[in-house]
Amino acid sequence: MKVLVTGAAGQLGTDLVARFSEGGHHHVVGATRRELDLGERSCVLGAITGWSPDLVVNAGAWTAVDACESDPDRAWRINALGARHVAEGAARVGAHLVHVSTDYVFDGTKPDPYNEWDPPAPASAYGRSKLAGEQEVLAGLPGAAVVRTAWVCGVHGANMVKTVLRLAAGGGTLRFVDDQHGCPTFTDDLAGMIYRLGVDRRPGLFHVTNQGPTTWFRFARDVVAAAGGDPGMIEPITTAELDPPRPAPRPANSVLDNAALRLSGITLLADHHEPLERTVATLLA
Repeated sequence: MKVLVTGAAGQLGTDLVARFSEGGHHHVVGATRRELDLGERSCVLGAITGWSPDLVVNAGAWTAVDACESDPDRAWRINALGARHVAEGAARVGAHLVHVSTDYVFDGTKPDPYNEWDPPAPASAYGRSKLAGEQEVLAGLPGAAVVRTAWVCGVHGANMVKTVLRLAAGGGTLRFVDDQHGCPTFTDDLAGMIYRLGVDRRPGLFHVTNQGPTTWFRFARDVVAAAGGDPGMIEPITTAELDPPRPAPRPANSVLDNAALRLSGITLLADHHEPLERTVATLLA
């Protein structure tokens, strides 16, 4: 099978290319942000029709949440219009499309985990642009899959695990919010599930996260503990106590119920503590 992965230099894209390359069963092309401007229709259509893949995984996005708040046009151009272009290209060549989205399509006010049938209500420019991208994909290519994920971490790119390890190495007290809830999701596990959904050509919305809800405070403590440090160096604060405050609002509840996977009989990703231990060990090796 011929596979095209956009956003191939990102933390998820890197693991996606690696996963689809395993065993030599598929011919994989990874397109980085520099190589493929998702907001440029002619560029996207040219890449997809020129390569004519059987599967497109759109992991490309502008994920700088606070920057999106100050430059919403750029967010809409890449995250919404870019998704439209990818869906159009995939439709032209008959490729299945798996589009990666986010928990930020929800405002976080629901007291329980969000399932795939809960109505979205994004509270930030980033979330609104990503929801628009979902809508563009499902309207332009009804058989496509949209994978919503959250709190993404891994060996590659910038993420919370690397941030905590770097800050903890400097010593002193660190403070993280304890009133934002979610499920940390590790890119190698996530890439494996996207691989399955793509190869199976599954359509529709899927929530895909590692299991085990936590808070940023508790997760930071777990990262320090996994590295052999003292988790007592991490102290809890509230979102309101952040100084300076973040420009873009964060959902208080980002816990995604992986209901579509669960009800389809597909084994869910492992509890996040398992890949956390593995990831920290790799980063410190």
